[in-house]
Amino acid sequence: MEAVFWVAIGIVGYAYLGYGVLAAVLAWVLGKPEPFERAEDLPRVSLVIAAYNEEEVILSKLANSVALDYPGDRLEIVVVTDGSTDRTPELASGVSNVRVMHAPERRGKIHALNRVIPTLGTEIVVFSDANAMLNPEALRRIVRHFQDPRVAGVAGEKRIKPQADDVSAGEGFYWRYESALKRWDSQISSVMGAAGELVAIRREAYVPVENDTLLEDFVMSMRLVARGRRVVYEPGAYATEEASATIAEEFKRKARIVAGGWQAVFRLWPLLLPRHPLIWLQYVSHRVLRWVLVPALLPVILVNNMLLAWEVGAVYLWLLQLQLALYGAALLGWRLQERGIRPPWLYLPFYFTFLNAAALVGAYRFWTRAQSVTWEKARRAPRTTSL
Repeated sequence: MEAVFWVAIGIVGYAYLGYGVLAAVLAWVLGKPEPFERAEDLPRVSLVIAAYNEEEVILSKLANSVALDYPGDRLEIVVVTDGSTDRTPELASGVSNVRVMHAPERRGKIHALNRVIPTLGTEIVVFSDANAMLNPEALRRIVRHFQDPRVAGVAGEKRIKPQADDVSAGEGFYWRYESALKRWDSQISSVMGAAGELVAIRREAYVPVENDTLLEDFVMSMRLVARGRRVVYEPGAYATEEASATIAEEFKRKARIVAGGWQAVFRLWPLLLPRHPLIWLQYVSHRVLRWVLVPALLPVILVNNMLLAWEVGAVYLWLLQLQLALYGAALLGWRLQERGIRPPWLYLPFYFTFLNAAALVGAYRFWTRAQSVTWEKARRAPRTTSL
């Protein structure tokens, strides 16, 4: 029982802290050289925006897209609006130099992307969400990496726009840490998955993803890695989006991500074999442990600690008090969040517990097949200013 307890503690600590230290050291030792400062011949780019019932933001998104610092004759903007029942297709169609592809049936984001990709004739395809605003130089920062023939994909950075009355504090901290891990992973070999807010691939490297895929951006990018191609990270290209409007909305979104993570682990099973040791180390440490193992170990640690405190006492009693204080702080943080009070000292215990509780729900949804491939949109905090 003691061995199980300490091994479990070690795995959790490694997944959230130890791997970060290891990745930073490996990036320093094995770091790849900096990419070309700029692309000499700008490639033709398609910016593909999947939008389902996004009438509130679609015009802002298209204004943001048209204003990007990229030659208009080298950029095609495509909006895919499958299943939209509001004015999204109509509004998008009214914007000059924007091509709209609409189908009345809603069959999920990846089905829509698989439908539009064969219609593109450009060299580079950039995917972005309708509610994610890009910085002006994003495309130029991305395309410079494709001068390296080994690079098949580029992941941009996701940023959460903080507001005084939203739930972004913990999420923003989480994404800053994730950004550091992505930067180190990219320097070691490849980034371990891209976020759909901003990701680019070579058109010739795209392979259709199964239409029931929950995390299409992650599976798409990791299959490139599995084929021996590089997917690199470009923090100078970023997508900014609003935080979820409520804790419940964010919980729903995180649970879906982990359900998709479980699905991805099975579909990407060759990556679980250490044929390429560095990639295996990165993938298991950064993704598999967090999605699959750590959430299940936390209850095991708590129950084991209770038994050890009862039978052995001493240090285990102190550790149990520490655990209970952590979860007590998380509970207090949750109750205060509901009242609009967000003490900074509660962000970390609350968000850590929140993430892993959502992961357990996501695992349940995966195994019971209760997670739909179509997104149930999470409500976002109201947009106050545009980029």
